[in-house]
Amino acid sequence: MNWVAWQMLTGDRAKYWGTIFGIAFGTLLISQQTALFVGLMRRTANQIDGVREATIWVMDRDVQNTDEIRPLSESDVFRVRGVPGVSWAVRYYKGLARAKVSDGRFRQVMLMGVDETTLVGAPAEMLLGSLADLSRPDGIIIDLAGFEYLWPGVEPRLGQKLEMNDRRAVVVGVCKAGAPFQTFPLVFTRYTRALEFAPPERNRLSFVLARSEAGRDVGQVCAAIDGQTGLLALSRDKFFWRTIGYYLRSTGIPVNFGITIALGFIVGTAIAGQTFYLFTLENLRQFGALKAMGLTNGRLVLMILLQASIVGSVGFGLGMGMTAAFFETTKNVTHLAGFFLPWQVAVGTAAAVALIVVLASLVSIRRVLVLEPAIVFRGAL
Repeated sequence: MNWVAWQMLTGDRAKYWGTIFGIAFGTLLISQQTALFVGLMRRTANQIDGVREATIWVMDRDVQNTDEIRPLSESDVFRVRGVPGVSWAVRYYKGLARAKVSDGRFRQVMLMGVDETTLVGAPAEMLLGSLADLSRPDGIIIDLAGFEYLWPGVEPRLGQKLEMNDRRAVVVGVCKAGAPFQTFPLVFTRYTRALEFAPPERNRLSFVLARSEAGRDVGQVCAAIDGQTGLLALSRDKFFWRTIGYYLRSTGIPVNFGITIALGFIVGTAIAGQTFYLFTLENLRQFGALKAMGLTNGRLVLMILLQASIVGSVGFGLGMGMTAAFFETTKNVTHLAGFFLPWQVAVGTAAAVALIVVLASLVSIRRVLVLEPAIVFRGAL
């Protein structure tokens, strides 16, 4: 019977491929838009994820994300160091500055000031230069995308100069770093130098980065910091999700992407359902003949589900293939750097396609269940 179901399914090639491409298009919309949404939300917290040495971020209690910061007092770093269970704690600056290149063009840049001695907070992957070169008086490290923004058409190289806050800066390194939510170049330098590049404020310490002692529970150390200093201490993972949660609640991004994903689901269901129902109508005589031969309703339902599973599997494969091809061809595009197709998105899309297949099959199944075998002996449907 499985072979009969296959022959019935592929008897009309136009409807067969029409159903497949309907599901493939729905799969493409769902998976591509979901992956872009996940990647965009991850960008909001990339600068947290990039600081792998620190397990604890300490900040003002009202801070909700890494982009809106209320500066701390310089003395707060010593207060954090004095909390039992803290192995070490260092200063970290994060803010915006205006960078001007030699021809007068300027851009806002995201400026990060890393610890002077340990370089905690510095980029992990260098493409050109060395982290040690940050010891040079005017040294900065810039991310690859930022270099291309500031010097379009120029091959990445060391020695390029720019100005921030009327102070000279020299590129001593080019790195690969997680893209930020805003498309600003990322500039890394020493903490004290970052304060010279940044606009003046009374307090300018953005965060205290700390690490708990070996064997100590990070959550308990965070609670101790909260209680002793009155500041907010969060583990890296908690601050990561706190930042993402802020953008989920405070922007229209989830709604806009959700509408597109829902449209992909609706389109896939509508096309697959309509085409599959028309296929069932055209094969009512065959189903009626099988019923007259003694096939049970349960066996016929299994045949329909097999047919739906085949078109669903092929459509899902084509759709995911197109999505994977999209991310593969755009992985070197500056604006889309860092976007990829997580396996969780593929699994979620597979579940959505399975639901589309089930919904598309329901109407056809009902039509076959109420079918009278006598239809075989009629001259017309």
